[in-house]
Amino acid sequence: MTYIAALFSLLFVVFVLYRTLLVRPISFRGAEPIDLDDRHASDLIGAISDAAVSSGNRIDVLTNGERFYPAEVTAMRAAESSINAEFYVFWLGSVADEFIDVVCERAAAGVRVHLLVDAFGSAGLGTFRRRLRRLRGAGCFVRFYHPFTPRLLDKVNVRTHREIIVVDGRVAFVGGAGIADHWLHPVKNGPWRDMMIRVEGPSVRQIQGVFVENWVEAAGDPPIGPSYFPSPESPGNTEVVVINSSSRGRSSHTQILHRLLLISARRSLTIVTPYFFPDHGVLGEIAAAARRGVEVRILTVGPKTNLPLVRAGGRRVYGELLRAGVEIYEYEPTMYHVKMLLVDDLWAVVGTTNFDHRSFMINDEINLAMADRGINRRLWSDVERDLTESHQLTYDEWSRRPFGVRFWEQVSRVFGRQQ
Repeated sequence: MTYIAALFSLLFVVFVLYRTLLVRPISFRGAEPIDLDDRHASDLIGAISDAAVSSGNRIDVLTNGERFYPAEVTAMRAAESSINAEFYVFWLGSVADEFIDVVCERAAAGVRVHLLVDAFGSAGLGTFRRRLRRLRGAGCFVRFYHPFTPRLLDKVNVRTHREIIVVDGRVAFVGGAGIADHWLHPVKNGPWRDMMIRVEGPSVRQIQGVFVENWVEAAGDPPIGPSYFPSPESPGNTEVVVINSSSRGRSSHTQILHRLLLISARRSLTIVTPYFFPDHGVLGEIAAAARRGVEVRILTVGPKTNLPLVRAGGRRVYGELLRAGVEIYEYEPTMYHVKMLLVDDLWAVVGTTNFDHRSFMINDEINLAMADRGINRRLWSDVERDLTESHQLTYDEWSRRPFGVRFWEQVSRVFGRQQ
């Protein structure tokens, strides 16, 4: 029996390696660009990426934890019927304790609270039974996404990378930040630089639906009904495409969205990501955009990264981009965790996606795409400020990097498809 168990374990490892290391992404070589200035572009992008499109939304950009955490707490304290939250990162500390205090108070008042956390990214929550008992004792429903059990061995590598809060089906928060002290309190290099988007309007229903999808998979008993999906109001004028992206093998909706925008950009393209580790197809599309005259910038993390090996992997391919005329900036003050794509001074994509294989082909992600010049300008103002605190890398500097750096760049290739 021991040998049989070892054999099955080996076969499983081989299967996982095949699914994640050898399967290549789809080619966009024959894809035609779309006119991003066309007023029907949102509908076309929605159709291509199988995404919901709605107008009449209000969007607020919340820069850094000092703004988005108080906004999230204020919204949750005002909850009357439901709080649904999904996190890849839920790390214990003062931020988590405040979140737990709020949801337990609202649950005790009769608000239905559903908390879904990734079993890998938020593994620490499962080890602190006292907090779990408190949440469940107050009436909160808590589940872990894809826990490490024999029943789910085939899904152990598929994680939910979504960071979502939905209150009363009317207010939602989406972005790169989960629940952890490093987004708010000074750590080694200061709080992480990040952003969340507050949404009101019809798109909240679609964001709620994304949460329900993962909750049903993890727990069954879907939280549905009029109280979770109230009749939508239209407090703003922004049209939003909600991209619900799940692992589908060689492609995902988020990959289709990003690559479509890359090949369609005409004037400007700004990629903002903490983890830049593109495959050859994405790399070629970025370089091609620069060669056809698009002003291309990449703003990513600098030396104060939390994942040095991932940074090394991304820097390995900088040469091709720099030769093509792409401007590359590395943020220096602290860990940089903002995730967005700005195209042609019009389009903005914000959410949870990194520019890497794992986000494009493995993880469950959520992104909001908006053709709104006002939102684009608001986001660009943050980028412009960040660029002043960043180092612009030149080709000469990149080509003179020492042997030790080149060595780790090559090591990173082994893990590239897990980033």
